[in-house]
Amino acid sequence: MNLRRRSISIRVVFAFFVVTSAPFAIACAGTNGDGSDRPGRRPPNVLLIVPDQLRAQSLGCMGCSDVHTPNIDKLASEGVLFKNTFANTPVCCPARAILLTGKYAHKNGMKANDLRLRESETTIAEILAARGYRTGFIGKWHLDGGLRVPGFVPPGPRRQGFDYWAASECSHEHFKPRYFLDDPRPIVENRFETEVWTDRAIEFLRSTRDRPFFLVVAPGPPHDPYGAPERYMNEYENLEPKLGPDYVPGIQGAGIKEIRAYYAAITAVDSAIGRLVGALAELDLAENTIVVVTSDHGDMLGSHGMRLKRKPYEESIRVPGIVRYPAKAKPGRVSRALWSHVDFAPTLLKLCGVDVPGDMQGADLSTEIAGAPALNGGSATRGTPESVFFQIFLPFAGDGTPGAWRGVRTERHMYARTEKSSWLLYDLENDPYELKNLVDDPASTNIKERMEKILIDTMERTGDSWSEDTDAPLEDEGRLYRFRTFYSIPEFLEWERTHPELAPKRK
Repeated sequence: MNLRRRSISIRVVFAFFVVTSAPFAIACAGTNGDGSDRPGRRPPNVLLIVPDQLRAQSLGCMGCSDVHTPNIDKLASEGVLFKNTFANTPVCCPARAILLTGKYAHKNGMKANDLRLRESETTIAEILAARGYRTGFIGKWHLDGGLRVPGFVPPGPRRQGFDYWAASECSHEHFKPRYFLDDPRPIVENRFETEVWTDRAIEFLRSTRDRPFFLVVAPGPPHDPYGAPERYMNEYENLEPKLGPDYVPGIQGAGIKEIRAYYAAITAVDSAIGRLVGALAELDLAENTIVVVTSDHGDMLGSHGMRLKRKPYEESIRVPGIVRYPAKAKPGRVSRALWSHVDFAPTLLKLCGVDVPGDMQGADLSTEIAGAPALNGGSATRGTPESVFFQIFLPFAGDGTPGAWRGVRTERHMYARTEKSSWLLYDLENDPYELKNLVDDPASTNIKERMEKILIDTMERTGDSWSEDTDAPLEDEGRLYRFRTFYSIPEFLEWERTHPELAPKRK
């Protein structure tokens, strides 16, 4: 395919340009890890932890007393807690692609689950690798498209800049993870997967003492099927969870049993994070390492009578946002700045002293982390955003998502619409559980018009349009990963048109 050959050439040119045109970080790096600004200091390390389907509302530091998250809470107390952190496209593959590229899904091409992220895209891993960082990815990948199992991604451009890769595409076999290193022979372990990924991550840390690193650890839990080892399940066996007034009982897969198991999985993830942070301290890496905890999206878990993700509700779009960076960030700060996935790559690059590429669409919140809050009205180089932009491009019957939608959220209001009509408007200050939809309320007309203008302006500014959408349920029945790999929705639709005998019948 021409795209593959062209992308390899682009990557070679990009790496050469970065190394030859910018000060090569490692050439002048010192051995100290104190985070000082004196010449020769070593650039900071980055540890990005991305559990799957972990909603922010289920953390102790976010006010949940039901779930035991002592290690995550401690990280928040030692760094900056961003209470308003969001997933721009709250579903696995698009969210992961946005995190790595700093571009919205319609720009990086990952508009649906199980497409392949184009090799021509430039990721934060590639940028930091060209600056001398050792890059590593451990856990659930879900960026390669095609068949999910066995899930091997060969070394090279499809690993998107990660030179160490202990991962698999996607399986959710939490108690018997199958993963790969640099050959297609799978490694299968009969342990809960967070333990496996944590062991691998600590091995990576121990072998990376002589250079800065960018390490992503992406455990599958607490994603469904919900569950954890017995010792964690026992902690919640008799819990009667404190559920909000938006919770609707009787939703299949989102009952009290599932909520308890979800909480148990979160506590298992929390224990793994405690081990990782402990390893940083043991290896004398803590002071100069930026630790970030987030997730790809949340989980409705029965709220508003819904399950899973892809929804414009807080349980789906709000994710953890915790940054600990002892060398720069004062501990114990709580920020109400709006921070979303598209902002992560620009922010981390600036914290690492690397210029942000002009085609990244997110804001740089590095000054917010360092303790000097930026002014509103941000761009990729300054300020914090006044709103967050959300996109879903197609329906998914599997979790009750009716179709494509767009949304914007300010600190106070959430607004979403389909192409044909406005859908919802909530005043989150007076209605935090989103119980009263104001979209047709005459008294809220001015607010609705203002939010509509923000949405239209954002779509225009980012290059989005309703023509990006499809009404075909491409993610149902595994259609995008059952037979081969696709880079785009049009490519799949054309293939399906010419292979009617293989495509599942539409209902």
